[in-house]
Amino acid sequence: MHSFPRWKIWLILTVLVVSLMGSLPNIMSTPSWWPSALSHPMSLGLDLKGGIHLVLDVDVNKAVTHSVEEDVDTARQVLRKEKIRYRKLASEGNTLKITIKEASDLAAAETLLKDTFSNYNLSPAAADNTFVLTLKDSVADETRKFAVDQAIEVIRGRIDALGTTEPVIVKQGDHRILVQIPGYEDSARAKQLIGRTAELQFKLVDEKGDLEKAMAGSIPPGDIIMYGPAKRGANGQLNRQPYLLKKHTELSGSEIADARVSIDSRFNEYAVTLKFNSKGSHRFDKLTAAHVGERFAIILEGVVNSAPVIRERISGGSAQITGSFTPAEAHDLAIILRAGALPAPVQVVEERSIGPSLGQDSIDQGMKSIIIGTLFVLVFMGIYYRMFGMVANVALIFNMLLIIGAMSMIGSTLTLPGMAGIVLTIGMAVDANVLIFERIREELNLGKTPLAAIDGGYDKAFSTIIDANITTLIAAIVLFQFGSGPVKGFAVTLSVGILASMFTAITVTRAIIAVSTEKRARIEKLSI
Repeated sequence: MHSFPRWKIWLILTVLVVSLMGSLPNIMSTPSWWPSALSHPMSLGLDLKGGIHLVLDVDVNKAVTHSVEEDVDTARQVLRKEKIRYRKLASEGNTLKITIKEASDLAAAETLLKDTFSNYNLSPAAADNTFVLTLKDSVADETRKFAVDQAIEVIRGRIDALGTTEPVIVKQGDHRILVQIPGYEDSARAKQLIGRTAELQFKLVDEKGDLEKAMAGSIPPGDIIMYGPAKRGANGQLNRQPYLLKKHTELSGSEIADARVSIDSRFNEYAVTLKFNSKGSHRFDKLTAAHVGERFAIILEGVVNSAPVIRERISGGSAQITGSFTPAEAHDLAIILRAGALPAPVQVVEERSIGPSLGQDSIDQGMKSIIIGTLFVLVFMGIYYRMFGMVANVALIFNMLLIIGAMSMIGSTLTLPGMAGIVLTIGMAVDANVLIFERIREELNLGKTPLAAIDGGYDKAFSTIIDANITTLIAAIVLFQFGSGPVKGFAVTLSVGILASMFTAITVTRAIIAVSTEKRARIEKLSI
């Protein structure tokens, strides 16, 4: 047998030390001087730790409708800029309807609308001078897809603010999102936090409009009626104060840089203080400077939260939302506003809660299966392959430490399928050693010397082991790429286990055998 390279022995020892350091936090509590990068135990998945499982359905068509509604303001601005008068501007689903007042402006209006709204198909003007713009199917599909992707990012920001670890937030199908929050049990709060659209708007109150006439049906052009929160009156009935507002949104939640819980000094109540970004601060500055003495409404999720009077120009770029909040309500609202509004409403279509006791049962059963499976393998290898089996057993224990250490250091989440992957990896690691040992036996039966048989066994089994493990690794990568939740947990464990088993089965066992036979001049028989 050829001498084993010393650098490989040092590599094995280095990997062993690092594996021990990474595995220790998962086995026992670590001292304060322990390296912080290696001091975190593996995170447990929902099926082991307990928590909340939600499947959300995103109303993607609402995102398309909202996009078209925003284009109404764009149409209004460009028509006014070009001094083209119109009688009506309205949106309906994925269409815009624009009625031009003068027939002489139709040609100019058509050219302007074609240039401005390239994402729409423009139909010729009808007999009543109305243009119909229909959103292109490709643009609508892209808007729907983007709505789901944006909803995932918004939901992730809200859940991260709860302080939970390793939440699973992935897309399912075209318009659904899977959310799993391990270790979190307040499902009602989680649903409220995740599901609130949190659309924030700032609109001017129409001080010159007649609210009573508007309530009777005569709403001025460019205005809209919105209501405040329900309040119980002296007669015991719930009443909502109406407001006549300008339809145009002056500022939106997208221009908020920060939101914090504060105390309203006037009423000594909890409030949420907003801080606008640079663009929002500039617009808020201009808005308050131009409308001193007028009211502007703060609208949250379609409800007028308040309509304060602009006493003076506000150049600091901040505003405050009040509303008799509890500390928890103010905190959650600040989280939602910081994370941003959902691009479309979401609805919980599936909900499951897993208690910690059930998770602990799963851990106990999983650990029992790993221990029993490992013991059976160790006993079989020791009896059937004798001393070579004991070498394989040492490599198998090394393999387990390497898997646990690697998963801990990369921050992987351990799930029940992941534990199944560890059991499968134990079998695969032993399988590689079985191939090698059977090859060695074949070489001995052909009459080769023990040392030559060892070399031949490892060399001839090498390609078979590599081929088998590489194909399994490819399958694991595909599972990780296209799977979700528990499937990804299985794929991660399997991938790490495959790489670890190839290292231990091929390199570690050979190093042990090489070191044990290095100083022996002649070997008559192998214990295999």
